[in-house]
Amino acid sequence: MAAAGRPPVTLRAVLAAGILLSLLFSLHACGYRLKAEPGSRFADPALRLDLPPFANASVVPDAGAFLAGRLREELRRIGFRGAFEQAGADYLVEGKVREIREEVSSHGADGYALEHRLSVVVDIRVQEITRGRVIWKEEGMGESASYFAGADFQYTESNRRAAIEECCRRMARRIGQTIRVLM
Repeated sequence: MAAAGRPPVTLRAVLAAGILLSLLFSLHACGYRLKAEPGSRFADPALRLDLPPFANASVVPDAGAFLAGRLREELRRIGFRGAFEQAGADYLVEGKVREIREEVSSHGADGYALEHRLSVVVDIRVQEITRGRVIWKEEGMGESASYFAGADFQYTESNRRAAIEECCRRMARRIGQTIRVLM
């Protein structure tokens, strides 16, 4: 019987608490942690990373800034706890969107392009400022995505922009994971 004014403890609440506790214990036993390891430099809140908008040699006006923004989001998502600051930075991450190229990958029965393959090509460099050495450099790193075209310009351009954004998300994921391993 429940005391006056207090709701009774239900079987669901007890089961939910038991499942939650067993999940936490099993995660701990398997080696998984819900927070970063204490020795990880990547998760150090004192770490400063200079990540300016990337240079852009493509025909898409904001491709460099967009990719750098996605990279900041990806770094936060995978556990970076430091600050993005130029002053006093420990590392400099700079890149250049070298090109965005498109190829027709399929045609409709009427002979018009139906599907395009869009590729983003990037050069990336990560430098440890305190020691003045380059810790990673890669030229010609690429990602691709397909998009559909149609008679309506807005439809085609909207799909093209979505393909550019998808390529930048994928590229940011690859770069972010590499930076995480390097630090």
